[in-house]
Amino acid sequence: MKKSNHQDSVLLFLDYLRYEKNYSANTIKAYQRDLNEFISQSNTSINEVKDSEIAMFLGKLHASGKSTRSINRALSTLRSFFNFLSSKNIVPSNPAAIVQAPKNKPKLPHVLDADQAAQLFAFTPRNKIEIRDMAMMELFYGSGIRLSELIEIDIKDLDLDAGYVTVIGKGRKTRQVPLGSFCIKAIREWLSQSPKKMGNQPLFTTRGSKRISHRTVQTRLKRIATIQLGNNQLHPHMLRHSFASHLLESSSDLRAVQELLGHSDIATTQIYTHLDFQHLAKVYDAAHPRAKRSD
Repeated sequence: MKKSNHQDSVLLFLDYLRYEKNYSANTIKAYQRDLNEFISQSNTSINEVKDSEIAMFLGKLHASGKSTRSINRALSTLRSFFNFLSSKNIVPSNPAAIVQAPKNKPKLPHVLDADQAAQLFAFTPRNKIEIRDMAMMELFYGSGIRLSELIEIDIKDLDLDAGYVTVIGKGRKTRQVPLGSFCIKAIREWLSQSPKKMGNQPLFTTRGSKRISHRTVQTRLKRIATIQLGNNQLHPHMLRHSFASHLLESSSDLRAVQELLGHSDIATTQIYTHLDFQHLAKVYDAAHPRAKRSD
């Protein structure tokens, strides 16, 4: 009887989605799958479902290996379902409304380790284009700037004697970013290839004088990575992530890294503390006598 009570409510809800909301057949099927899974585990009448039962259902989904995204979708389905039933006075209130959705774990960025970075930068340019590519690579890793920021740099934005570059970040905010000696040397070498360039011209150009494109930068970095690392997985943001992670490992100064990266919110920068912890955890597991697991 209780299952029939559930099924009748589900059919009513699906008709509402189909005829009043005009949802697609695929969307309706997705709702139906989530609701059927909940019904199969419910032992109470539809108007007796409590928030604790919904929370337990979500816990079972998690234990079964369902992704955070799938669990959040199931909760969204139940919220819509019980909200509809509440509007029809079939249930007294929406028990799913107060259930907390699981938070998505932050996706940790891929970074180069110190050995990979050393191997990558052992690249020896053989021509003008490769000298340019090396300067771009040094600038990404040496300053942590974004691809869009590198593309927009004009020669006048550089002060190589003082050791910094002015870049335009998100929200058109400008910031000054310090440059290391390797980066300055690589940029000087690139500029020496075209001594007639004027200050208002782009720093990085194609074989002519046209500003380099995002796609060209990405392609050229992959080419060097294939030669030096044996794979083409390198991209500009990986060098930015590596810059931040390696700097944080050495300094532990989160605020400074935030300023260098141009993050408006320090919470964005804190992703690199997770990377640093992973590194420390591996060292601990490998070296500490109390960390070694018995077989």
